Amino acid sequence: MGFTCGIVGLPNVGKSTLFNALTATQAAQAANYPFTTIEPNVGKVAVPDPRLDKLAVLAKSVKVVPNQISFVDIAGLVKGASTGEGLGNQFLGHIREVDAVLHLVRCFEDGNVIHVNNKVDPVADAETIETELMLADLDSLERRVNGLEKKARGGDRDAKALMPVVDKLIKALREGTPANRVAFEGAEKLLVPGLQLLTGKPLLYVCNVGEADAATGNELTQRMAAKAKAEGRGHVVICASMEAELAGLSDAAEQAEYLGAAGLKESGLTQVIRAGYDLLGLITFFTVGPTETRAWTIPKGAKAPQAAGQIHSDMERGFIRAEVIGYDDYVAQGGEQGAKAAGRMRSEGKEYVVQDGDTMLIRFAV
Repeated sequence: MGFTCGIVGLPNVGKSTLFNALTATQAAQAANYPFTTIEPNVGKVAVPDPRLDKLAVLAKSVKVVPNQISFVDIAGLVKGASTGEGLGNQFLGHIREVDAVLHLVRCFEDGNVIHVNNKVDPVADAETIETELMLADLDSLERRVNGLEKKARGGDRDAKALMPVVDKLIKALREGTPANRVAFEGAEKLLVPGLQLLTGKPLLYVCNVGEADAATGNELTQRMAAKAKAEGRGHVVICASMEAELAGLSDAAEQAEYLGAAGLKESGLTQVIRAGYDLLGLITFFTVGPTETRAWTIPKGAKAPQAAGQIHSDMERGFIRAEVIGYDDYVAQGGEQGAKAAGRMRSEGKEYVVQDGDTMLIRFAV
């Protein structure tokens, strides 16, 4: 299970530069004018996880397979996108298909890079995008109302259950509250994802700064941090141009030296992915052996059979038990045999809740 993040924002905030850096490709054309990106570009990158390589070394694995994350570079949205400005309807549709939204905001001054509103104000920029997403959601829901009412009058149970949810969301959106900040409980909460609302997507603010502010941020990122905190959202600070430079360095030692010189301990990619996992409530477990060591992504709280299903549906269907070694125990004992000899391998059944970093051997029969 991987996940897909859509990179959104106003034109000229650095989306295509970031996309190119994250995927180490030049698939998205970065240029100094709006609407360079006309179709969404999709790139997959390996999820950096030092645990994976350490496990592979201990197991003498021939092959190492990391998790992957997909990034979608969605063209710049502008004021009026919800009514079609700047090909807005087309681009808004692309957002509906992603698991999470990375909202890139410009937190740097550069007279050589025009700003669509002629003023660098990341909070105002973020509010412009959110307003367009809310207007698009409102339009989508209002279009559903007549059909739902007809079905409800005809006795359709699903329509009857959905109507109060839609009514509550319409009221909230009209008052300027995005869908992901509207409280639902019980059965109603389960109906919201099916509406595919843009403002219902998990969202992370990504503050794009100049090189001088990559390690410390600046006054603009502080304002975005306050906004994110008030909304209960996360934020990260990166320098897209530095990420592009970093992507051009293939040697790990060179990358570490480059980051260290900038006062950074890790890349923006690592920060974004870690924040993305937290945003979506995801964890990683591993399968380890001489043939292959592989990372797998599952939702936090998933039980052992669900984890087995990520490997193969037959494993979930015929699940018997899982032989589990925690990552720390696996490393501390020098591998599977050492962990087993030390009594650190556990046999877990169908109700076991998988923990981040677990190494698992699935026993199944079909």
